Amino acid sequence: MILEMLQSPFMQRALLAALLVGIIAPAVGIYLVQRRQALMGDGIGHVAMTGVGLGFLTSTNPVWMATLVSVLGAVLMELIRIYGRTRGDIALAMLFYGGMAGGVLLIELSDGGSVAKLTTYLFGSLSTVSDADVLAIVLLAAFVVLVSLGLRRQLFAVSQDEEFARVTGLPVRALNLLIAVTAAVTVSVAMRVVGLLLVSALMVVPVAAAQQISRSFKATYALAVAIGVVVALAGTTTSYFQEVPPGATIVMLAIAVFVVLTALATPLARRRAKALENGGANEEACTAPMPGTRRPGDDVRV
Repeated sequence: MILEMLQSPFMQRALLAALLVGIIAPAVGIYLVQRRQALMGDGIGHVAMTGVGLGFLTSTNPVWMATLVSVLGAVLMELIRIYGRTRGDIALAMLFYGGMAGGVLLIELSDGGSVAKLTTYLFGSLSTVSDADVLAIVLLAAFVVLVSLGLRRQLFAVSQDEEFARVTGLPVRALNLLIAVTAAVTVSVAMRVVGLLLVSALMVVPVAAAQQISRSFKATYALAVAIGVVVALAGTTTSYFQEVPPGATIVMLAIAVFVVLTALATPLARRRAKALENGGANEEACTAPMPGTRRPGDDVRV
């Protein structure tokens, strides 16, 4: 049955897309988690719906159109975050809801349009991944990997502490915009496999799971990407055999991994704490003075 699945052209395309999505979603999500913007992917997904609707209306590839619109939306979101002040949350809410409503309206206005078409983009679909979609996904995924790996030090510095990054001379505003654009591209890539409404989960949950047992940025990055690849491929395969939605399956598997690693992290943390306590006690015993001796700095009584 596995060989039959691998010989199917549409499953070959779906598995390749799932592999790339599993790599890039956590690779970008780790910076969003560091910036405490875990829900940014969800907001971009709402805006990308307008791009999907425009794709149908203009008879162009919805992936490329969604990429264009979501990039513009992500840049606008970042500018609102910088300059919005007290009214920024209202502007973002209007952007999110307007993006969703615009997508539904535009797809209804397209020739032969139906809101039912949006389902494959909202929750993912294996059978609708075309050769053109695969080409777009490969090119966009290559861009995301180059940015997330090539500029990882700069992006981490900005995500961790903007003020410190600014003092060191980094172009903070440009790097913030680059993170937003990369997140937008990731949403557009992942929508064919995971769906626009669930892509944010694949960007965040593997990172949160990796953080349970990893203790450095590099280890968290590598483990999060590994988890993303495993759950994406496993969810896509399960969807083929059980005829369940791929996006929901992938997200539920990612949450299951998070629960397992969280359960494993608790005893590990206790063991580490106990080891530190024992180590501290041993060190104190080793450095304690012998009876009748005096350490430098002790008061001498005459």
